[in-house]
Amino acid sequence: MAEGSDDIQALIAQMARLPGLGPRSARRLVLHLIRKRSGQMIQLARLLENVAQGSRECLTCGNITDRDECAICADPARATGELCVVEDVADLWALERGRAFRGRYHVLGGTLSALDEIGPEDLGIPGLVDRIARDRVTEVILALNATVDGQTTAHYIAEALAGSGVAVTGLAQGVPIGGELDYLDDGTISAALRARRRL
Repeated sequence: MAEGSDDIQALIAQMARLPGLGPRSARRLVLHLIRKRSGQMIQLARLLENVAQGSRECLTCGNITDRDECAICADPARATGELCVVEDVADLWALERGRAFRGRYHVLGGTLSALDEIGPEDLGIPGLVDRIARDRVTEVILALNATVDGQTTAHYIAEALAGSGVAVTGLAQGVPIGGELDYLDDGTISAALRARRRL
């Protein structure tokens, strides 16, 4: 069965490599874009080219921006002394969507992993230690994923900052808002019990 030109097949194959898309979803997406090529496809191609050429990592925190310093790091109102450490830019963006945190961020670019041979020097940990000494940080919030590697990384950072005089905190873990106990895994229930508070 013919499914278009070689270029179309190559585009489908590239799209299928994106997270959350398989071959079938990629085919549907490419067909949709071809049908809307005068509007969506041409605009999407321009935006992809602009982002590919203009985006870079913020020199201070590691966020994605089109300048040397992202809007968060450049905002003087965000200089609260609170520095939230995240594994990935996607985590930073998720926290920003919640609009609850008004400090600054530090993106590690991953977690420590002995299996993958990722050590502290492969991540943004040395830069984090430098920032704390330089930027008048009073609290480091470790907002790392609740995985073995995430918790190992959090423990390593907490130990590295032990003599700095900076408060090191972590996100609370437990029952999500709207969550039903029957649907939660054992680890989440255990974490919620350990983090219980007076009402």
